[in-house]
Amino acid sequence: MVSLPVYNREGKQVDVYEIDPAELAPEISKQLLHEAVIMYLANRRQGTAKCKNRSETAGSTRKLYRQKGTGRARAGNRRTPIRRGGGRAHPKRPQDWSYRLPVKALRKATRMALAGRIADGEVVLLDELSFEAPKTRDAAAILSRLNLAGKRLLVAIEGPNPTVYKSIRNIDRVEILPVSDLNAFEILRPKQVLMTRAALDVFRARAAAQDGETVGKAGA
Repeated sequence: MVSLPVYNREGKQVDVYEIDPAELAPEISKQLLHEAVIMYLANRRQGTAKCKNRSETAGSTRKLYRQKGTGRARAGNRRTPIRRGGGRAHPKRPQDWSYRLPVKALRKATRMALAGRIADGEVVLLDELSFEAPKTRDAAAILSRLNLAGKRLLVAIEGPNPTVYKSIRNIDRVEILPVSDLNAFEILRPKQVLMTRAALDVFRARAAAQDGETVGKAGA
């Protein structure tokens, strides 16, 4: 069981949140986390790299000089890959690098990632996060009071909230996502994770629902 301090907007502890990381993930598989992160990185690749081969390079196809009698090495046209300005022998081509792991594996990886962060004390809990109007200055002040200013940070909220999103999106090195969009890569990438109490409750509820689906299918 892990006791997470719950802070308010002023950076003062107001409560304690009890959670067992094993509730989210009984065991943490580094191999599964590695495979999930590699998949997300591969899916981020644009795959638009392209070079020209000799048929796509501008230039005459005339033989540069006769085959014999010049005392020089034989040569074809100027588009050959061994000459400056020629085409590439094995050029890069646009490629789709994306692929998908099974949905259940990705769900487990997400839960393992957050469970590991909680066990390592890298999750900071906030009692609530709301703004009357988008105000980046106020959001930055909250992070400063929590000693999170300047750190690569993920802010996880319980659901889409345009006002909170607009208040945080322009802060350097800070990402904000609703619980429904969390994945292993986004959880493991930053130095720390800032979650609201409601966001962690939603995450736990989603994990319990997933466990219920698994038990139900097994019983059927």
